[in-house]
Parts: sequence; C-alpha cells; structure tokens
Amino acid sequence: MKVVIIGSGNVATVLGQRIKEAGNEILQVIGRSEEKAAVLASYLNCSYATNLLQVSGAADLYILAISDNAIANVASELELNSKLLVHTAASVSKEVLAVASDNYGILYPLQTLKTGIAYALRIPIVVDGSSTENISTLKAFASQWADEVIVAGDEERLKLHVAAVFVSNFTNHLFALAEQYCNEEKLNFRLLRPLVEETIRRIEMVSPSAVQTGPAVRNDTSTIQKHQSLLSEHPQLLQLYNDLSNSIFSFYSKGID
Repeated sequence: MKVVIIGSGNVATVLGQRIKEAGNEILQVIGRSEEKAAVLASYLNCSYATNLLQVSGAADLYILAISDNAIANVASELELNSKLLVHTAASVSKEVLAVASDNYGILYPLQTLKTGIAYALRIPIVVDGSSTENISTLKAFASQWADEVIVAGDEERLKLHVAAVFVSNFTNHLFALAEQYCNEEKLNFRLLRPLVEETIRRIEMVSPSAVQTGPAVRNDTSTIQKHQSLLSEHPQLLQLYNDLSNSIFSFYSKGID
C-alpha cells in the first residue's frame, strides 16, 4: 500500500517504521517542522513537505499522526475525495475526518510510542472505518505489522483509552512518586525494580485481581498504621496511600464477580 504520513513525532516515526518494514511504500511525510519532517523522510526514504497544499495525491492511505486537538483543523484543510484517511487518536471521533474524504477511519495504537526504543515493542492496533469495506482494508493493512488488530467504535475506543490511562499513566506516576519518596528518604529506588517486573510478569498469566498483595487486601491495620505514621511528613503521599488502601479494602471486602 502507498502511504502518506501527516505528522513527524513519535507516533508517525514508530508507525512509519513498522509500515515500511512490512513492505508498504511511504510516499511522503508532511510536518510542521521542516527539520523533523526532513529527518523522518530520510529515515523512511521518502519525500517531505511542510504545507498541506503539497500533499501527494498518489497514496492509497493517508495517516494523521498528530495531536488530538489538531486533527479536526488539519482534516478541514484536506481534500482527498475518496482516498482513505485515518487518524491515530483514541479520544477523537472518526467522524471529524468526513470533511476531507468519503472514506475514513481509525488506526489507533494501544501503546505508548517512543522513538529510539531498542527492544521489540508489542503494538496492538484498534481500527474502525466509515464502511465495512474500509474496516476490512484497515484490518488487513494493520495485520501486516501490528501484534494484534481489533475493531472498536468511537465509544469503545475511548473506554479503552480510559483503561490505558489507569495502567500506564497513573501507574507510571506512582513509580515517580515512589522514586521521589526514596530519594527524599535516602533509599535506593532501583531495589524496587525487580518487584515491578514480577508484578507485571504475574498479570501476563492471571487476572490482576487474583494476585493482589499487601496490607490493605489482608486488612492488616497494624502495618497500615505504621506506614501512615511514616508518611505523616509526606501529606500528598499519605492521602494517596489512604485512598488506594481504602479502594483495595473495599474491592476485596465486597468480593469479586
């Protein structure tokens, strides 16, 4: 498939690499920054431009890999007639693309993408389209290079994004708070990394609810009180500790469906 990528950031770079390695032809990169667009175009062995008026008309698929709040504006500046246009966002309806083309859809990576990662990244892709034919086309296309492909409409995709915020953004913030606490208390945060790895390894095999540990799930009030005393000088952490402990206790005291 011949592809034009509009965007030159992390998503454009990682998806562009996957798409090209699967045997597709990247015709062009469009980016606001000439420097970034030129670098990505060189990497993907294609041409580049910084003006939407210069978009090639020879592609089969046009991918908007740009920030969520820019999608509607960029789409309104495109005139692709019947060419297939997709965006990569979780929280933006596919319908914003209808102004640019009769054929449009979604190519959403359910993964946090970062250029320069040295290991093989597992990337599930969520697709949707304005017709069953477009959905079939995008499923076949993504299956070439994605680790898993699922079909989900706007509402289901947004719900997946909510869950993703919990497992990625919120979890990483807890890591950052734990690291900050360790630094303030002259502790070595690196000692916790094997524990993080084991926690992730376990949920590869069973439900997270089946492997919950800690004083809250045991209702170990003695240990909880000791922790609360230690955290008295860290009010933000103490509040978060109490909220999460109460959530865990409530979750398991009611039983699991």
